[in-house]
Amino acid sequence: MTLAPARAKSTRMTDAPKKPGWFKRLTEGLSRSSRQMSDQVVSAFVKKPLDQAMLDELEEMLIEADLGPKAAGQIAEAFGKARFGREAGEDEVKEALAEAIGDQLVERQGRFDPLAGPRPYVVLFVGVNGSGKTTTLGKIAADLTARGAKVLIAAGDTFRAAAVEQLKIWAERAHAGFISRPTGADAAGLAFDAFEQARAEGYDVLLIDTAGRLQNKSGLMDELLKIVRVLKKLDPEAPHETLLVLDATVGRNALAQENIFGNVAGVTGIVMTKLDGTARGGVLVPVAQASDAPIKLIGVGEGIDDLQPFDARAFSRSLVGLEA
Repeated sequence: MTLAPARAKSTRMTDAPKKPGWFKRLTEGLSRSSRQMSDQVVSAFVKKPLDQAMLDELEEMLIEADLGPKAAGQIAEAFGKARFGREAGEDEVKEALAEAIGDQLVERQGRFDPLAGPRPYVVLFVGVNGSGKTTTLGKIAADLTARGAKVLIAAGDTFRAAAVEQLKIWAERAHAGFISRPTGADAAGLAFDAFEQARAEGYDVLLIDTAGRLQNKSGLMDELLKIVRVLKKLDPEAPHETLLVLDATVGRNALAQENIFGNVAGVTGIVMTKLDGTARGGVLVPVAQASDAPIKLIGVGEGIDDLQPFDARAFSRSLVGLEA
């Protein structure tokens, strides 16, 4: 099988161009966050000379919008340099704020491209239950098979029968291969078997789901480490990608989750989901700053095409209510 033609014609998750309407959907998805932020900022700063007291007020607003103290201070400082002591209209204020936020994020933008690596390319998905991990895996599988890739899905959350059933449905929908084990089975053993099957049957990509039971944190992390160890027995470079899926609706708790998984699981990329369901979309900024791994994908809806590559500038403009 050759994937070159499929990759050449693709405009989905792994390519820079976005499908028509994506920026509009991103802006609509972030509307709750943008209304909260831009309404406050615009009402406070439009057509008013900017002084230090107003910059301090802006910093407080950004903290309330979940951008975090560090980012809020840096953004307020950059915003002040852009128009300190001047009067400006609404669009000018938003443009300056979007640029300041984008400057914080542009170096934290990563690329997810499983078709550019070795075969089979192994992607491990980690994150707490309810973060959108299983759905994210399913959307990626559907995107890859639509572009001609041969994909195998491994239901590594062996403790939740519902998660296994959900992944099986996604596999059928995506026309992907599927492997699972009985409830309570060893997840690492499943990962090992899935990797061997993917190699033997010529799969291009292996997507492995994992459990996310933080109430049993030490056991969960031991399980993740064991999965990584057995994969490395078959390929020292595996997993080739470890994606941490975070739910934007949990706000600042996403930072704690990034810290827990990032320190143990060797995370190489972050996926931020459910940005359309929260007024806390700004939390992506401190997560990006705190993580050693870049933001690679964001989700702003339930549809397959609503999971897209992270674009720092587009996100920043949408966050303040500007069109891309």
